[in-house]
Amino acid sequence: MQVQIRTDNHIEGTDAMAKWASTTIKDALTRFSGQITRVEAHLSDLNGGKKNTAESIQCTMEARLEGHQPLAVKHLGANLNQAIEGGVEKLGRLIDSTLGRATAKV
Repeated sequence: MQVQIRTDNHIEGTDAMAKWASTTIKDALTRFSGQITRVEAHLSDLNGGKKNTAESIQCTMEARLEGHQPLAVKHLGANLNQAIEGGVEKLGRLIDSTLGRATAKV
């Protein structure tokens, strides 16, 4: 599974942050690693770098599954940790339900 992290101009995309985010995503989605080819996480600051509010950091995640259309989720958080962890949790549930439905159709 390939993981790509992208940030907007208002979020500092350091190597340490990218490594942490990639590890968090891979660990959370490890049970789907055989079906996922790529996960992209797009991180943006909705306040444009101004004062952070309760939900000013947005994480949009897209997963590419073999034999399926891309799946995407969005999650808002007060910081990068909350945004990424909430996004990957939502993405895991979406993948689980999508693969469950695909199995039920067979």
